[in-house]
Amino acid sequence: MSCQTEHTNKVSIGTLLLENGKKLPDVEIAYERKGNPTGEVIVICHALSGNQVSVGSKENPGWWNEFIGPDLYIDTNRYQVITLNVLGGCSGSTGPISINPETNRKYGAAFPTVTIRDMVHSQFKALRKLGIDRVKAIIGGSLGGMQVLEWGHLYPNFTEILIPMAVTPYFTDYALAYNSIGRHAIKSDPLWDNGNYPDGTLIKGMEIARMVGLVTYRSEGLFNDRFNRERKEGVDIEYQVDSYLKYQGQKFSKRFDANSYLILLQAMDQFDLGFERGGWEKALEKVKAKVCMLSFSGDLLYPPTLAEAFFKELKKRNKNAAYVQVETRFGHDGFLVEFEKWGHHVKNILEKKEVTECLI
Repeated sequence: MSCQTEHTNKVSIGTLLLENGKKLPDVEIAYERKGNPTGEVIVICHALSGNQVSVGSKENPGWWNEFIGPDLYIDTNRYQVITLNVLGGCSGSTGPISINPETNRKYGAAFPTVTIRDMVHSQFKALRKLGIDRVKAIIGGSLGGMQVLEWGHLYPNFTEILIPMAVTPYFTDYALAYNSIGRHAIKSDPLWDNGNYPDGTLIKGMEIARMVGLVTYRSEGLFNDRFNRERKEGVDIEYQVDSYLKYQGQKFSKRFDANSYLILLQAMDQFDLGFERGGWEKALEKVKAKVCMLSFSGDLLYPPTLAEAFFKELKKRNKNAAYVQVETRFGHDGFLVEFEKWGHHVKNILEKKEVTECLI
């Protein structure tokens, strides 16, 4: 299945030269544009299973609609908010479900490998096509946080503020291991058929991949307290946590394209801010924007200890940097919930001159 979003806005950026040297023709980037049309621009970068609908509407609320909106932490009365679907995604941007102009068929598994850097280059081109040459802030968590960090290095003068959340300067081996399980589950499913599955195919491997991911997104304590070993009635012994994971896996497999998921997993796996730059510490020398970094306690994929180490190195080179560790039982998913615990930091940094004031 695909996650195509109907009636989405798109901008054409032409041919994109990828990091691997290949050229991707006729690239389109899907986007959502909300808020004050004359206000300063804030760019939102979405996570792995997200899309460009971060704000949405009353009928179709976005994934960050409790964080972004009129009089919220990112106030759309004041700011113009643009969210871009990543290159390789399946919600309107060019990706595996797009038509390859050279074959007039969907790319499928033939879609080229893309990196986080490729995503950011495509976003830069898209924003320039929209008439934007500088923005107030770039914000995102997880895969979105990777994009934020790359923005700081690739286009150091494009934004005033960077707010990376739930991210570290490289993808750890522990996180790689979980992605490896998900990838293996998808590719081992006979229905995946080397990426040549027909439209509408429900790939069980996608369900398993999503189930594995869900276990890493939240903390042990939250799972234990939520399900409390509760059993479901029936002949076979099944626990509520079984039912929850299976339901979420099935739901996800119906809305997200498997080839796109594999492309994005690979982009995450390859992420290393310091790759071919002399290490991530040296890469920080190019970052000129103010930075407020948020990590979340219990995050298995992007440990706060590494995020804090990243901040300390950044602080040596950029005095206008701050770090917040949010205490939460939601673990990695903390950047999607409990806005009352950390949203004010974002609001403060957007409205005040010094980044250190975001800690107030």
